[in-house]
Amino acid sequence: MRRQLVALGPEGSTDMRNRMLWTLGILLVAVACTRNEPPKEASPAPATTSNAPRADVRIAVVTHGQASDTFWSVVKNGVDRAAKDLGVTVTYNAPQTFDMVAMSRLIDAEVAKKPDGIVVSIPDPNALSRSIKAAVDAGIPVISINSGSDIYKQLGVLLHVGQTEYEAGFGGGEKMAASGVKNVLCANHEVGNASLDLRCKGFIDAVTKAGGTGKVLGVNAADPTDSQQKVLAALGDGVDGILTLGPLGSNAALAALKQNGKIGQIKLGTFDLTPDVLAGIRDGQLEFAIDQQQYLQGYLPIVLLTQYKLYGVLPAGGILPTGPGFVTKETAARVIDLSKQGIR
Repeated sequence: MRRQLVALGPEGSTDMRNRMLWTLGILLVAVACTRNEPPKEASPAPATTSNAPRADVRIAVVTHGQASDTFWSVVKNGVDRAAKDLGVTVTYNAPQTFDMVAMSRLIDAEVAKKPDGIVVSIPDPNALSRSIKAAVDAGIPVISINSGSDIYKQLGVLLHVGQTEYEAGFGGGEKMAASGVKNVLCANHEVGNASLDLRCKGFIDAVTKAGGTGKVLGVNAADPTDSQQKVLAALGDGVDGILTLGPLGSNAALAALKQNGKIGQIKLGTFDLTPDVLAGIRDGQLEFAIDQQQYLQGYLPIVLLTQYKLYGVLPAGGILPTGPGFVTKETAARVIDLSKQGIR
């Protein structure tokens, strides 16, 4: 088929068609991920006549999540896989803890190096807007991932790859309410993270709309024992449902439910996937996990910024949704296999 396309095209079109086929191959890899299939090895890319060969493309990724974190390690796997598939240079940096001052300095340092593109998460727009706008003002294309779906346009960011957090939380609340839950907790492990605040708001709004009640419980992700005790203390208020906003919170909540003998009696759901979360869903200890496919949040921006640098092409703005989806007991086993590969 490839030979026929080249033969039928006008003289001089061979290279362009090769580039189009290569780009299509990259997008098919991304689609395979969304269908819960492991990505296949990409074929060697054809030579490009661009003035900026792929080997010279430099992209910087700065997020608020450390690559050692079980969630963000999957994001970085996506970043690394895309860099390898495309043959571009990509760096990944994050502060040692949830530290917006440190994160803004990391962005500033990357802007000073004048990369061909920057990928950022935006958990706190007030703290990061100056640094992100400085990148935009310097003519550096910026794509946001994970957090920032509500603010990216105002900062001059080209587009956002991720999920809309309020809607994701609302979907979790609807799922909880459908199971009969009436009194819920939203355990927030990073109070002040705008995206997590939106998750809790959506969750409680959905439960309230269904006739229930709910409140936010602040916990400390850096101190699992303290988080466990705070959840345990809050269970005395007749709580029959808990949503945590990440695996660190779900581990603490699950430990509290085990300690109180409430496994199965109090419904527990969470955001995001880890082997522990998936095992809990498989074993009936958690009702569901809200999946935002963070592998794609790492992979897709590298593809998009590379294509933008080489050919000036980019989707027409907006949000490229990677979630939300729901992993339940019926689908957990299949996702566990992909989790072992660092993809889910």
